[in-house]
Order: sequence, then structure tokens, then C-alpha cells
Amino acid sequence: MRHILSSFFIFLVRIYQYAISPLLGANCRYTPTCSAYAVEAIRTHGPFKGTWMGIKRISRCHPWGGHGYDPVPPKEDAKQASE
Repeated sequence: MRHILSSFFIFLVRIYQYAISPLLGANCRYTPTCSAYAVEAIRTHGPFKGTWMGIKRISRCHPWGGHGYDPVPPKEDAKQASE
């Protein structure tokens, strides 16, 4: 079930990337772009937390927000394994 939901949310982001984003032009202040961040967050953290992380990232993408390199944080399990 989790894989199906992840695929659905990623599909929605891909629709945006290929159908809507080219019409708006490149205007993301972060690297990776907000849509690429959302896809990576969904793959790393699952459909619900990943979608929430993508929404939070998009809300920070405005003229008074930050800019630059902002990768998806690793999953908590991966952090503990590396220590």
C-alpha cells in the first residue's frame, strides 16, 4: 500500500514537472529544485512524511526565504547506523 501511495504522489509531481513547470520557467531558489526535492523526500521518507517535507520546502521558496543547496535529510534509521 505504501508503494502505491508513493507512486501516486510521485506521479502528481511528475505531471507538474513535465506539464506545468515548463510554462512557468525556472524560478526555484534551491538546489535541488522543489519538485526534485519532493520526489526524493517521498522515496526516502515515504508518502506522507515525504509529501509533508515537500510542502514545507515549497513554502520556504519565496523571495524572503533561503536559497542554495538544501538536500533531503537522511532517514533517522540511516543517521543512527552511521554513528
